Amino acid sequence: MNLKEIKELIELMKNTDISELEIERSGVKVRLRKGGDVTFHPSMPRMEYPPVAIVAPAVTEAPAPGSAAGKSEDPAKTNRIMVTSPIVGTFYRSSAPDKPAYVEVGALVKKGQALCIIEAMKLMNEIECENAGKIIQILVESGAPVEYGQPLFVIEPA
Repeated sequence: MNLKEIKELIELMKNTDISELEIERSGVKVRLRKGGDVTFHPSMPRMEYPPVAIVAPAVTEAPAPGSAAGKSEDPAKTNRIMVTSPIVGTFYRSSAPDKPAYVEVGALVKKGQALCIIEAMKLMNEIECENAGKIIQILVESGAPVEYGQPLFVIEPA
């Protein structure tokens, strides 16, 4: 069945009261329907996802070294600050593999000083210190992937 024959069938349907026509010839099946609603039936079902809430990371107090993991402490009694990742990406301690790390454990840092780089979509984002203090812990290995809000450093304020 070719295009010309199909067009002739359409013209035939326009000029008659026939509302539906189905023809099979040489293994080719054609069904024509006049009027009515046109509906679309996708081959794959549409996936519905629940809405996602985006929550900004908060500066939180870090547990004091040597404290029990399951023990909750009063944040007012601790004076340590947790620096968290503001984006998803890859954590780097230095600007290049052959360069020294921005900070080491025990280093004194100033407000605005670069602590690390997080690469996200080929963009290098310097993460700066928001509080002056001393680096107590570095919680992520260089080259490791990090999530939004993941703890990166523990700082003891100056």
